[in-house]
Amino acid sequence: MYNFEKLNKNLVSFDGNSSHPRGDIPEQQKWNLSDIYPCETDFLAARDAFSGRIDHLSNFRGKLGDNANTFLTALETYFDMMKTYSRLSSYASLTADQNMKDAHGERLRKETRQLGVRFSEAASYITPELISLGESIIQDFMSENPGLEPYRMYLEDIIRTARHTLSEKEERILSRTGMLAGVASNAYGIFTNSDMIFPTVTLSDGTKLELNQANYGKYRGSDNRLDRELIFREFWENFGHYENTFGALLFASAQQDWFYAVTRNYNSSVEAALDTDNVPVSVYTGLLDNIHNYLPALHRYLALRKKMMGLDILKYSDLYSSLVKGVDVEYPFDMAREHVLAAVSPLGDRYTIPLKQGLESRWADVFPSDGKRSGAYSNGACYDVHPYVLLNHTDDYESLSTLAHEFGHAMHSWFSNKNQPYPTSDYSIFVAEVASTFNENLLNQHLIATTEDRDMKLFLLGHALERIRTTIFRQAMFAEFELEIHRVVEGGNALTGEILTENYLSLARKYYGHKEGICQVDELYGVEWAFIPHFYYNFYVYQYATGMVAATALSEKVLSKEQGAADRYLAFLKSGCSDYPIPILRKAGADLETSEPFELTMRVFHRTMDQIEALLQ
Repeated sequence: MYNFEKLNKNLVSFDGNSSHPRGDIPEQQKWNLSDIYPCETDFLAARDAFSGRIDHLSNFRGKLGDNANTFLTALETYFDMMKTYSRLSSYASLTADQNMKDAHGERLRKETRQLGVRFSEAASYITPELISLGESIIQDFMSENPGLEPYRMYLEDIIRTARHTLSEKEERILSRTGMLAGVASNAYGIFTNSDMIFPTVTLSDGTKLELNQANYGKYRGSDNRLDRELIFREFWENFGHYENTFGALLFASAQQDWFYAVTRNYNSSVEAALDTDNVPVSVYTGLLDNIHNYLPALHRYLALRKKMMGLDILKYSDLYSSLVKGVDVEYPFDMAREHVLAAVSPLGDRYTIPLKQGLESRWADVFPSDGKRSGAYSNGACYDVHPYVLLNHTDDYESLSTLAHEFGHAMHSWFSNKNQPYPTSDYSIFVAEVASTFNENLLNQHLIATTEDRDMKLFLLGHALERIRTTIFRQAMFAEFELEIHRVVEGGNALTGEILTENYLSLARKYYGHKEGICQVDELYGVEWAFIPHFYYNFYVYQYATGMVAATALSEKVLSKEQGAADRYLAFLKSGCSDYPIPILRKAGADLETSEPFELTMRVFHRTMDQIEALLQ
């Protein structure tokens, strides 16, 4: 178990509430890029050496089928170069993110990306040539040469998807359409971030602000209900002015998805999108079916929210307001680190020891500094080194939660890289959020169990409920909307802004119980679909919901000390992409082709509400 006394000797205190010159940040709280390359000179030398290897890839063109040894040598060369490029790319990207005002760092990143394009072009013949060999020859080579075993998953996946790969000439034509792909998404991003005109509003305290997307996110949870209603009304009325433009863009994006799907011989856009990870469409529709069954649980939470807020009528504009007022707890980084280590202790030393090592060995860049990239992420692409974590710790609860979340990703990468050969070390997006959300769940339960303050307990319990509402129910609603609009396009019909708004409003009212009097969803909010950039990501959002369902089910089993649950979870972290996501999660204890993970998640949801109601009595 975790030894707090030992950690306390190494605590570092620093004011994380403001941005500092990078030179003022303690070295111990900055990531150590010399673990990747000792210095920039070594990085540049490695990059030049890699550049010189790229042309040699063509030596294998047309020869992959010569014999098993040549076949193996080609794959070893290709994957070794991928590993090297990932290391180069990580160093350049991490360097640039330290100070995005520094033109030198950005130049390193751009030059390295250009090198990646060259590498990708040089290797573009490999997949078509493997497909042309056929399954029989590839299987014969694998039987003949055991050295090909690490590449089995890669090769079997190519064989599996071969029927969706076109002729070389057709693939070349299709690749040229890539210049047109993403136009709708790019136009949406440019318009909403640069060209869109936003209204100015005056809040009850006299504050005047431009109601852009950032300020909407910041002020929509205002404690003043009149301010909330003003913000919602003005923001969504403004989006409504551009309904036709947004409708045309999303229609174009859905048409693009259908074009690529039907061209590659898929029956639907969703089938094409999910096939990347070999996820059955039944998992997608099963998510929606299960969520429909549990809408009464969401309605119970909304009724509880209305009660806690002291409202006669709960409105859509009330959903982001804090359930508990006046809770302001600070978590300096040293304290946050202790909490995270304690929270994950149910996984035992096999997890906490390497996590402690990462927290103390400069895997993370902790505090905000001038020019540093905002937000947070984990980079696990340096296979032979260790993960890197970007944080901007500001001593609040959100920073604590982010620390747990990002080190969940980092530990997933660490375990996968340590236990898988490089070709199967990179886990899929489908399972990525499971490890991070799992850690957040453990953190929340740890904090609830260790605080005696009633308001703090209510805050933490409310936060847990909101995570389920926004990550499971809300993302499932998005997923259902996305499925509906693609079916319209696949049926040969057009989408307009008006149709999209009608469809979205109908779903929002169903999910939030408008007709039942649970939550009032005004017509004005039907245009919310135009605010969601993820609708341009081709069936991406459902993974947030499935990821949290799986994580909640797995964390519930570990916390309840179900026999073998912790071992199965650690085995999941070690799996990388040695199998497809659904069987990997099934082995871990979360079978998303059944309703069990949903039942466990809703059990947690109801139990959390029970705890709140008990505290309110």
